[in-house]
Amino acid sequence: MFITFEGPEGAGKSTLIQSLAVLLRSRGLSVTTTREPGGSPVAEKIRALILDHPMSPWTELFLYEAARAEHLAQTILPALTRGDVVLCDRFTDSTLAYQGHARGLTFKSVHAVNRVATGGLKPDLTVLVDIDPALGLKHAQDKNRFEAEGVAFHRKVRQGFLKARALAPTRWITIRARSGTPDKMAETLLKKIEPWLKRVKAKALRKKVK
Repeated sequence: MFITFEGPEGAGKSTLIQSLAVLLRSRGLSVTTTREPGGSPVAEKIRALILDHPMSPWTELFLYEAARAEHLAQTILPALTRGDVVLCDRFTDSTLAYQGHARGLTFKSVHAVNRVATGGLKPDLTVLVDIDPALGLKHAQDKNRFEAEGVAFHRKVRQGFLKARALAPTRWITIRARSGTPDKMAETLLKKIEPWLKRVKAKALRKKVK
């Protein structure tokens, strides 16, 4: 099962992912946690380039997609093949929100490049960890050039996430950021994703029977 986590800067996605991973492992599930940009040695090097150096929106987009293609090949697809639950901090919807909406490259253009980089792979479930961008920037800890863009830019990013969610609402679950401790939020989220987990378990059982 492939679950992605999206949201504005400072929403606390990374901490929530780690707490959820602990709960899933306690149920006997094998879990891989990863992130974008990054998640593999080459993709991590591209991450440093993206986050530290100003560049044109198109250059930014293609670097994200190059990192994503490598990330898929080296980390995500092997983990899914093993039968892991993959929890990924950001994926294609972040590219839609940041480059497609906030940078103005259009959803149509970004959708097309996303499809090429992913080979058409889509998350089974996407969790939007929502927060007011002004508050999120106060909590953000991974200091980089995106955080320096300011509140107006990050309000556009949040609008981009809401637009992406509206295009595929059945794939999304929305939770409020910092609405409790990470452990409590993970417990709440686990209850929400139970229907997806049950479907995955049923699918696995059918494969074993065959």
